Amino acid sequence: MLHSLGLITGACIHATDGVMGTVRDLFFDDESWMLRYLVVQTGSWLARREVLIAITAVDHLDWEKREFAVQLNRDQVRHSPDVDTKKPVSRQQEIAMSRYFGWPTYWSVRVPAGRYTTETEYPTTAGDDRHLRSISAVTGYDVWASDGEIGKLEDFILDDGGWHVGYLVVRTGSWLASQNLLVSTRWVESISWANCRVDLVRSRDLL
Repeated sequence: MLHSLGLITGACIHATDGVMGTVRDLFFDDESWMLRYLVVQTGSWLARREVLIAITAVDHLDWEKREFAVQLNRDQVRHSPDVDTKKPVSRQQEIAMSRYFGWPTYWSVRVPAGRYTTETEYPTTAGDDRHLRSISAVTGYDVWASDGEIGKLEDFILDDGGWHVGYLVVRTGSWLASQNLLVSTRWVESISWANCRVDLVRSRDLL
């Protein structure tokens, strides 16, 4: 089913041994448009620390109640690696969390390690870990078609079956009577942090 990512913000996260906290933000990969992490603000049991929880840890979700269950206990989260969720998440931080929690990695590759065995290699070169984007940071960016500005990015539409962000919700300007427009993420050419802008490959007439 398709859901607004705005509905996830504020949702309650349940660990296996109690309430963990609420979703404050989300990180997605701007190349694959897959949702990767929930940013969870913990309750008083952990001094309101913000932690990153991989989507692969989600065991069950209830969209009507806005509740998520994760296969983690609070003690695991208490001792998890620190990540500054207000800054871009580096590949090195993802590796540390993957090793601690045992989460599968989405970027690792298999390489030869001798004649009969293989081992997992974790690329960590500069520039290979800059595709994780914060939903809250990107919301409000200007959206431009190939022939002019469209409007402001207001929300994202998620397919919960595969955790894929399929559409952007754009509040159009005067050229389209200020209405919400669904724009496929397949049409996104680039996202610029410096310019706070999303560029599309299509013209306005083809949207």
